[in-house]
Amino acid sequence: MSDGPRLPGVEDEDEGDRIVCHVDADCFYASCERLREPELRGEPVVVGMGYEEGETVGAVATASYEAREFGVESAQAISTALERLPRRAVYENGAVDDPDLEREQTGYYRPVDMDYYESVAADVREILHDCADTVREVSIDEAYLDVTDRTAWAVADGFARHIKDRIRREVGVDVSVGVAPSMAAAKIASDFDKPDGLTVVKPGEIRDFLAPLEVDLLHGVGPVTARELREMGLETAGDVAAANPEPLVDRFGERGRELYDRARGEDDRRVEPTGDPKSFSRESAFAEPVDAPASKYEQIETLASAVADRARREGALYRTIGVKAVTPPYDVNTRERSLPGPVDDPDLVDRIAHDLFAEFEDVPVRKLGVRVANLEFAAEDQASLESWEENSGSTDVKTDDATDEDDSDLDSASLCGTRTAGQSTLADFT
Repeated sequence: MSDGPRLPGVEDEDEGDRIVCHVDADCFYASCERLREPELRGEPVVVGMGYEEGETVGAVATASYEAREFGVESAQAISTALERLPRRAVYENGAVDDPDLEREQTGYYRPVDMDYYESVAADVREILHDCADTVREVSIDEAYLDVTDRTAWAVADGFARHIKDRIRREVGVDVSVGVAPSMAAAKIASDFDKPDGLTVVKPGEIRDFLAPLEVDLLHGVGPVTARELREMGLETAGDVAAANPEPLVDRFGERGRELYDRARGEDDRRVEPTGDPKSFSRESAFAEPVDAPASKYEQIETLASAVADRARREGALYRTIGVKAVTPPYDVNTRERSLPGPVDDPDLVDRIAHDLFAEFEDVPVRKLGVRVANLEFAAEDQASLESWEENSGSTDVKTDDATDEDDSDLDSASLCGTRTAGQSTLADFT
């Protein structure tokens, strides 16, 4: 049983009914670009590579819902996307006679900026870990949460809305959330009412919820499998659930049995973290950009204490200490310092965080963060900087703009629209 806070009524909840949330950001890359450029809100936005001058090959990473109305999709060739949705710059440069008329049918194209997206994703991740005791991140903008010990089915919709509202308010992006007793059903529920959706499927409702859905909406069913299922006369999840499972096993092997079980709402997988984290961070946003150094340093001290405390509770040593400063409108600045070896030293975290933040003390800041990274989980070998100084004979440290390439602790997957490989992971801020 978790020691985390529980809502009223949870004590009476049937312990056998797990409550799983699947949180999926809506067109995440495009949403991040809109954070940076608010004027893009409501406009068709395409994020990808290959549309720049001189480039001939590239693909769409994310297309906003407005861009999809023109037939632009994830994984689509950029050349096709540009044909269906000409980029706005063409008209702004006077290439047509009536730019005012054509402007309504043009889109904005932006290159992929993974460092920036991962920074925003880290803000989301921090909220998810604050709202659940068990989190499984599966991509840069998708995660499962087991919130059984945090809420009750009677108020699960309110708890899920709280998660959505926090992410929108504190980070500025929209997510869709599905709540169900199983991972598979929660995943389907989060896709059910996109964008900005919230769907709750309570115990006893799964079969009725799944039955009318097209087979390609079942978790794990792609276009090829969907076509083969239709060839067998199975159009909906209800058809699969009512079918004899033996032909499914003959056609798909053991996966056929899994399809049958999933269509019936049977999924006993547990939400499990994807291995040890590579970093811990704590962040805090101000209601308005803050200029006063004292207020910012006070927050840095609080965040440094919190992140060092978490590392100690998790039995983690760290080799890197970093800070994050977000300046208006949404410029993300990170600095880090590498240590001679892994340590557990809260005072050191505070001192280095203060030092790294010094260059921002006179700059307006809207959000602050402190991070420890390059973790080692070996509590019996915990050390302090002093012990490393004695052993290494050196206290030299290196300060860089933080660009941790080894901060990715999740499986790669894409997030918006058609799922394709290659998108990065939901990690602590980079």
